[in-house]
Amino acid sequence: MNKVFQFLKESKDEMVEHVTWTKYKELQSHTVLVLVASLIFASVIALIDLAFDKGLSLFYNSF
Repeated sequence: MNKVFQFLKESKDEMVEHVTWTKYKELQSHTVLVLVASLIFASVIALIDLAFDKGLSLFYNSF
C-alpha cells in the first residue's frame, strides 16, 4: 500500500514540477485552428459526396 501512495505522490510531483503546460491563449488558438480545419474538411467531404450522389443519379436514371 505504501508503494501506491509513493507512486501517487511522485505522479503529482511530476505533473506539477516537470510538465510544461500549454498557455491558455495558445490552447485557445490551437482549438480554433482544429475547429476550422475540421469544418473545411467536412465541407470538402460533403461536396464530394454530393457530386457522387448527383453523378450516380444521372447515370442510373439514364437507363
